[in-house]
Amino acid sequence: MGASPSLRFLLLWIAIAAAADELYCDSWRLSVETNNAGSWRTVPPPCRGFVEEYMSGERYESDSNVVALESLAFAKSVQITDDGKDAWIFDVDETLLSNIPYYASTGYGSKLFNVTSFNEWVNLASAPALPASLRLYEDLLILGFQMILLTGRTESQRKITEDNLLLTGYGYWKRLILREALDLGKPAVKFKSERRAELEGEGLRIHGNSGDQWSDLLGSTLARRSFKLPNPMYYID
Repeated sequence: MGASPSLRFLLLWIAIAAAADELYCDSWRLSVETNNAGSWRTVPPPCRGFVEEYMSGERYESDSNVVALESLAFAKSVQITDDGKDAWIFDVDETLLSNIPYYASTGYGSKLFNVTSFNEWVNLASAPALPASLRLYEDLLILGFQMILLTGRTESQRKITEDNLLLTGYGYWKRLILREALDLGKPAVKFKSERRAELEGEGLRIHGNSGDQWSDLLGSTLARRSFKLPNPMYYID
């Protein structure tokens, strides 16, 4: 026997609602990536499943690959000198290293960020490399860029961060810059702008900057080109 008319109506209503949620969530993700959404704290409740599917599926991998390919195309156009001053800046979390295993266990950004549990995860040094970024990183080294890693992690996490990077294949960098005591509490955009200014003051030419947050890329002392990686799980200002 077929489903009753009332059950068929309910199933149709659920299907329509799900399609509407997916369309909204895809548009919301676009708003996040273009920075139109501005500051936000958690993934909208209807979009939790959408973000999980995106982050764990082929679309996130494909989007990351495209960003890496566009980054490399620009990098190949740069005339590298032999003075060791041609630099490329990388963020760490969700740029070089992926914390998806952590966010998979905490709702893919649908819950408020818990710094204690995240730091416990960081201390495991278990974050895998983001494959597209690792390939780009290796290509940039071959081209002759100096790798500058600029992260919002704190100085107390230096050793564990270095261990995690080395374990996942990032074998060389010129400098790893973390927040020192005086940087605690600063907005990320201010902290990273200050550090870029210091790098330029030392004579480095910052050609490229890769990060998953707009605060990695905006502010002062900008790179010649900035490349935004996808991340609909959280926002850092």
